[in-house]
Amino acid sequence: MKIRLTPICVFLFFPFFALAQPSAQYHSGEIKLGIKKLNTLGSALYIAAHPDDENTRLLSYLAKEKKLRTGYLSLTRGDGGQNLIGNEQSELLGLIRTQELLAARRTDGAEQFFTRAIDFGFSKNPQETFSIWDKEQILADAVWVIRKFKPDIIITRFPEDARAGHGQHSASAIIAREAFLAAADPKRFPEQLKDVQVWQAKRIVWNTFNFGGNNTTSADQLKLDIGAFNPLLGKGYGEIAAESRTNHKSQGFGSARQRGEAIEYFLPVAGEPAKSDLFEGISFDWKRTDGGEPIGRMISSVDKSFKIDEPSASVPGLINILAAIANLKDNYWKSQKTYEVKELIAAAAGLWFESYAAKPSLEINSTVTVNSQILLQSPISVALKPFNETEKRNIDLKEGILIRQTYSRATPGLSNPYWLRENHAIGMYTIPDYHLAGNAENSPLLETTFTFIINGKELSYTRPVVYKFTDPVRGEVYQPVISSPSITATIADKAYLFIGNSPKTIQIQLKSFSDKPISGIVSPKVPEGWQIQPKQINIDIQSQQDEKTIQFILTPSGTTTHGTFSVSIATGTGTFNRGYKTISYEHIPLQTLFPLAEAHLEKVDLKTGGKNIGYIAGAGDLIPEALEQIGYQVSILSESQVLNANLTGYDAIITGVRFYNVNEQLGLIQPKLMDYVNKGGTLLVQYNVSNPLKVANIGPYPFRISRDRVTDENAKVSLLANDHPVLNFPNKITERDFDNWVQERGLYFTSDADSKYTRVLSMNDPGENSNDGSLIVADYGKGRFVYTSLAFFRELPAGIPGAYRLFVNLITKNKTN
Repeated sequence: MKIRLTPICVFLFFPFFALAQPSAQYHSGEIKLGIKKLNTLGSALYIAAHPDDENTRLLSYLAKEKKLRTGYLSLTRGDGGQNLIGNEQSELLGLIRTQELLAARRTDGAEQFFTRAIDFGFSKNPQETFSIWDKEQILADAVWVIRKFKPDIIITRFPEDARAGHGQHSASAIIAREAFLAAADPKRFPEQLKDVQVWQAKRIVWNTFNFGGNNTTSADQLKLDIGAFNPLLGKGYGEIAAESRTNHKSQGFGSARQRGEAIEYFLPVAGEPAKSDLFEGISFDWKRTDGGEPIGRMISSVDKSFKIDEPSASVPGLINILAAIANLKDNYWKSQKTYEVKELIAAAAGLWFESYAAKPSLEINSTVTVNSQILLQSPISVALKPFNETEKRNIDLKEGILIRQTYSRATPGLSNPYWLRENHAIGMYTIPDYHLAGNAENSPLLETTFTFIINGKELSYTRPVVYKFTDPVRGEVYQPVISSPSITATIADKAYLFIGNSPKTIQIQLKSFSDKPISGIVSPKVPEGWQIQPKQINIDIQSQQDEKTIQFILTPSGTTTHGTFSVSIATGTGTFNRGYKTISYEHIPLQTLFPLAEAHLEKVDLKTGGKNIGYIAGAGDLIPEALEQIGYQVSILSESQVLNANLTGYDAIITGVRFYNVNEQLGLIQPKLMDYVNKGGTLLVQYNVSNPLKVANIGPYPFRISRDRVTDENAKVSLLANDHPVLNFPNKITERDFDNWVQERGLYFTSDADSKYTRVLSMNDPGENSNDGSLIVADYGKGRFVYTSLAFFRELPAGIPGAYRLFVNLITKNKTN
């Protein structure tokens, strides 16, 4: 047995085994389907912009019915989307959605790829998208994937024009078409040709659609019925598609199973048009490769003789097929089919084997204990080559007898998602090596190579080393093994706002990952002229997993108004400057990253009013933490508290983003909130979408929610109600308060608001009419109702001074109240 260290990603051709997943055990129907798939040599690549853009029904049909090698290239990781299950945003949301896509692919049988493009939020046209994305670099990534994957056909989800509904959608169609052409051109991205060859797909088509009120299908388009039922799996492709799509939990895409006829429509984009069949003119049998026809006949023979209650009987035939494939000159299909046959041999033989680390986190440059388990579940002859290379005798496996072995190996360097290792611009991750482009995630930190002698044939397999434990509720749980710094320093917040020259306490959580005591010095770095106390802190942590909280007092001074706070820890073994962050949800593997130990600092002229804020959670945001930063006392209110407690003690109540879309008790809660406003309270409602709304009327007077938004974060903002209290107390708001906003101005603006509302602001994207629906305010009884579509949920965590000043005004009672 060998441990292979893989500190960087490799391009994964096969989707069978993922990080932190148990080794697959296939039932006879799946093995039979895999044997049939051996006789298909063809591939299809689907291209769109985001996680959840893909047509999971078509992917599952292509992979499991047509038995093609099928892939989905999502240009982004969905970093700019909305999160319905937590408060993660940006890169952290991208990590969640990456894992949701991988879970979807394990369900529908396709493979997953990405470019380095970042989802920066909604854009209205491809021109806006390409002003933020480096189009040429994204195109290069797409060409690299195509040249590696070699698809026979390419399918896009969207058209290149406004019918795509999103600038990144239409941009993905443009990239797909241009990549289709560039992949076949040796003059385009010639540096790639050291590793791959040019590739010309037969055609590229647009998979037209009918959703969101936009029907782009028609009877004269090329059609394909993908509503088939697969008896080997016991499911139809509409059922598999629903299971796949339901993995997109952060976007609220739980789907019902569809059964029966399902027509997909296609329009030609480029390449040779198809007249009656999407796969017209493409050979998917072994005739497409020199010397392949005899192999096809061998596979057909094994398929015909397959015994559903004795899959191991097919092992000799599969081993003969493997030997025949070894003589192929076509390295692409030789590699693909070799992998497939080997996995089928292990599955048919009933071989199960895994490797585990004794703990989930491994200190860099330390030693890890690896436990391996091997089980044979059939009567065929299998031996395991010795794990210790000094031993010469193979280990004969006996049916039903579990073998355990333990080894120790050195750990590699720090594990961090490869696209997050370096700082990046707004629209593009920094990837130092183009070979990483396309990879869904890091390759395993550690891999074990198992070498078996199966019916006299030596075969080697690799499996990731994972951590496995038993949870009293969830049962057996797998998670990735990580390699960590000896010690981390996690700063409590990503951004800190300082009001004038008032000092602020910055807390830092230290965590040891070392099995030895750690002594060292924590040294902070602050903007020029700012004062920090103490100048450094001596630390002494005795054992692994111990944590300790330290704090510094930081005081703004001098002329510097913003900058970065960072810390480093000097120890006897090195200097460390990383924090520690985990993302834990039951539907995805635990995600761990080690961001730089730094935070953004802003000094702001800010006056506050009131102190006690009630917050009712919606889909998830970081508004409570942001308000606590500037001295507010924020109480998170449960539904029971809203319904049964006296709310008059709160100076304001805030509802989280999409609260009116996700809370099932709104029929009871809404009257209580309106009564709170009527009696003198201030209620601020953050943005919602129009469908589904849990109540008909959000405010005391009617208004509608539209799909209007302003995506240019630098768009000019005009003040429509200069004398209104929300623009004057306690802070005087000017147009300068809208400088340096991030990602967008706002989304899902109001429309058709009753005349009792005051429209406070006007703004618009370039070339569009001004829109006054981003912020409306109304007096109701003795109180104030505020509805805002402004993206405060992004601006406040980012430490934008003007956003804080305006938000404080919105939740502060007037002088006269």
